Amino acid sequence: MTQAVDQVDYNTLDAAKRRFIEAAKRTLQFAPAYGGVPAAGLGGSANAFSFNLAPYLHTGNPELFVSLVPEGLGTADDARPDDLTEEELRRFWWNIGIKILSCLTNDAASSGMQTVLLGLYLPSSTPETVFTPAFLDGFLDGVVEGCRRIGCVYISGETPQLKTKMIPGRLDIAGSVFGVMPPGVPPIDGTRLAEGNAIVLVESTGLHENGFTPVRKLAESLPDGYRTKLPSGQELWEAMNAASHLYTPLVQAVLREGIRPTAMENITGHGWQKLMRSAKPLRYVIEKLLPVPEIFQFVESHLEGGKEMMLSVFNYGAGFAFYTETEQDGERIVQLAKEQGLTAAIAGRVEASPTREVVVEPFGITFKGESFGIAKGA
Repeated sequence: MTQAVDQVDYNTLDAAKRRFIEAAKRTLQFAPAYGGVPAAGLGGSANAFSFNLAPYLHTGNPELFVSLVPEGLGTADDARPDDLTEEELRRFWWNIGIKILSCLTNDAASSGMQTVLLGLYLPSSTPETVFTPAFLDGFLDGVVEGCRRIGCVYISGETPQLKTKMIPGRLDIAGSVFGVMPPGVPPIDGTRLAEGNAIVLVESTGLHENGFTPVRKLAESLPDGYRTKLPSGQELWEAMNAASHLYTPLVQAVLREGIRPTAMENITGHGWQKLMRSAKPLRYVIEKLLPVPEIFQFVESHLEGGKEMMLSVFNYGAGFAFYTETEQDGERIVQLAKEQGLTAAIAGRVEASPTREVVVEPFGITFKGESFGIAKGA
């Protein structure tokens, strides 16, 4: 007896890949200071980017600092009701396109890297149900817009069908970025972080890409689920899905200004404990808070643990941190953020300490170093 070949659905995959290639072509000239990709050569198994070394050679510095950052979106794209309209779906997936750019490029920005190239990895078991018109239209438009804002090129992607490894109807969204430091600027690696530094916090839009697991569980317990209305009238799924801020343009503006932060942190997993990412024994005292997005106030009112839990899990309104040697540098960063439509503030200071700790004075909360085992420079 013979049986039909259980074959990968190449018709669906190839149609999706063509859409991804078309989106990539729209980004080819987004990084003119660093180089570009000849459009005629796009679509191969490996695409070449012509990197412009002239600005680096001009500095006379023999070193070129680069970074390769892999990251995944997690479960953010599962946080939605099942009855979204086509228009709502397109808006949802547009925001997800921004979010995957955020989780990749904000990490690169924390060392001062300008993302130049983006690659995406989107496996599924049922491409015919995940690569819908709403997904392709919304997600790819979001990715292209994110690339435009950051100044990077979407150069490659992979969309494999993994029938035995993925949940039907679900998609994993991940990728990697290649970044470089601007000519003549060394990476911001935290080695200069010291007592007396000022701490500048920059606003977030909400969850960004972290903390979706407890909020998804909360949504499942609510009578109206993801359609639950917040006090403002916005539905829960919309607040959870708010497009994240992309901090690369602000970081690059700071570096162009000649300001050299002693450290920078993208506040994601572990919440405000990330402020003590350095292995140095220092105390990070926060005296001033940024406005807290409504989504966090709603979650806090429904989950146990109060503000200590919120600060240890979520960004709670502060998506990125700069550490500066002087308050003058900090004030200039606040102004540069304002010029980009972002709210920022000198929120605190770094003090000498026998151990690592974060002190959030307005709430009387202290996080000790032993609660946050990841340390940079250890």
